[in-house]
Amino acid sequence: MNKTINLQELGRRDYKDIWDYQDVLFQSVVDTKIKNRREDANLETPNYFLFVEHPHVYTLGKSGDMSNLLISEAQLIEKGATFYKVNRGGDITYHGPGQIVGYPILDLENFFTDIHKYLRLLEEMIILTLEEYGLKAERSPGETGVWLDVGTPFARKICAMGVRASRWVTMHGFALNVNADLGYFDHMIPCGIKGKAVTSLNVELGKQTIDEAEVKAKLLTHFSALFEATFSEESVSAK
Repeated sequence: MNKTINLQELGRRDYKDIWDYQDVLFQSVVDTKIKNRREDANLETPNYFLFVEHPHVYTLGKSGDMSNLLISEAQLIEKGATFYKVNRGGDITYHGPGQIVGYPILDLENFFTDIHKYLRLLEEMIILTLEEYGLKAERSPGETGVWLDVGTPFARKICAMGVRASRWVTMHGFALNVNADLGYFDHMIPCGIKGKAVTSLNVELGKQTIDEAEVKAKLLTHFSALFEATFSEESVSAK
């Protein structure tokens, strides 16, 4: 089992470009697995972890409701935002500057074959990272992602998640609000859940900005421990 993960820092990139790039990596892993089974090739399957920041964009998952986007196409253009329907789970979400987006493309057969465990470990990575900043983050029953003050009138989401898996290979991932412009969340019903607020790490800590490189380092430390994995960094530019 290959537990080495190729880490790629992609900077700020258009959502569709990175979606296409994810798909290329995802399909290459799936193709290797198919070849192994058909030809008994015993080839090692790679794992990837992409860090990226997107320009303003709204995405709607397979089970999402279009009515959860509250602005028109003309208003999207006015706000410099784009919109895509995508093949991940979940409803609508927003990505934008000040948000750390992580896309693990893993062959779970290198780790464990349990998609629910995978999601719970992603959540745990976020919870442990936020704990380092003095925040008590939690899961909200029946709602994937990471929240603060669950079970109170002040419940607010700080990290959204949505994944796709096929043949135990994952794509898409998580979006952690670190220095996010929360005004963009007003133009949708986040994850289709009415009456729940959204927050960002800098808001919670009362700071103008948080060092995103520091947050990423903490995320990787916890991911590595939870998945018993090691990272190798690649300098790769997504096509």
